[in-house]
Amino acid sequence: MAEEWKEQLKNSVNTVEDLEKIVNLTDDERKALTSLKTRWGATPYYASLMDKDDPNCPVRRQIIPSMEETKNVYGMDEYLVWKENRAVGEKRPDSIARQYKDRVAFTVIEVCGIYCRHCFRKEVVVSQNLKLRFDVDEGIEWIRQHEEVRDILITGGDPFLLSDEKLDYIIKSLQDIEHVEMIRFGTRLPVVLPHRITEGLKKVLSRYHRVPIWINTQVNHPKELTEEVRKAVFKLLKCGVNVGNQAVLLKGINDDVETFRELHQKLLRWRIRPYYVFYCEPAPGIDHFRTPVLKGAELIRDAIRGHTTGLAQPMYVIATNIGKIPLMPDYYIQGSDEEYFYLRNYKGEETKIPNMPE
Repeated sequence: MAEEWKEQLKNSVNTVEDLEKIVNLTDDERKALTSLKTRWGATPYYASLMDKDDPNCPVRRQIIPSMEETKNVYGMDEYLVWKENRAVGEKRPDSIARQYKDRVAFTVIEVCGIYCRHCFRKEVVVSQNLKLRFDVDEGIEWIRQHEEVRDILITGGDPFLLSDEKLDYIIKSLQDIEHVEMIRFGTRLPVVLPHRITEGLKKVLSRYHRVPIWINTQVNHPKELTEEVRKAVFKLLKCGVNVGNQAVLLKGINDDVETFRELHQKLLRWRIRPYYVFYCEPAPGIDHFRTPVLKGAELIRDAIRGHTTGLAQPMYVIATNIGKIPLMPDYYIQGSDEEYFYLRNYKGEETKIPNMPE
């Protein structure tokens, strides 16, 4: 009998007929589903979280295409080529993206468990307008030859869709490279397909590795944090793997104070460390998900500071062709003179500390 996670993938919700068994489609959704040339779909598990009658359901909006995707005022053409420096600089395999000297993104697969409508890699994964060749061995050999690279982010698509054997091969190959110091996985499967955390995968992840393994997932709304996800994360932690979250700030999904606070407090209850909140990148066709630039900083100030532990306070950043750049204005230092620094807290209360000279 096939493992449950493979059955979930085999029965992915990716036809109008499938969707109509779960939700009552709007005219806009039906038009988008039948007219847009785009890859879409989700696991039956994740699709079951959708609200049947609310087209603004935060899960539903991440799954079902919208005619808004045809509008592109602020998105950049050939965004991924720009973002991943594919047209400039050194010659690299298609599987290697680079913004830093000492770390790279290693793309090993181009399919996902859910095709997020806000995906910044949509040109490869969703619209498939950009054709790239993701050869695992070619990428490993490139890493082996570049001794300055110490940190590898394994990404996709979703790398956890690879077999246990393939993941084991990649991990072993990378940990055998002396200059590799860290391996990170970017995966949504613990959230959209928690069934993937099987005994076989746990065996692969729980072996002693000279190089530590970190996992970052993506939870954008508290509705996604189910008991199945809680159990899957606990299994990963028992393997000695740390789990962090990289949320994307999405208009109408998590850009209000109440939802943003609940999301980050609930992440900690599920043992997931909030790591980043990403400003929704200027990929084409996702203008309708994008907020004003400073919105994330305002939410961290108003929803989290003073309201929950510092463990729940992620870094708000924008990912660019020159790396991740923090978007956090300094709301708290009000000024200084020769004697004092003047500070303000989340309530607007003010205090001062001595201004220490060099």
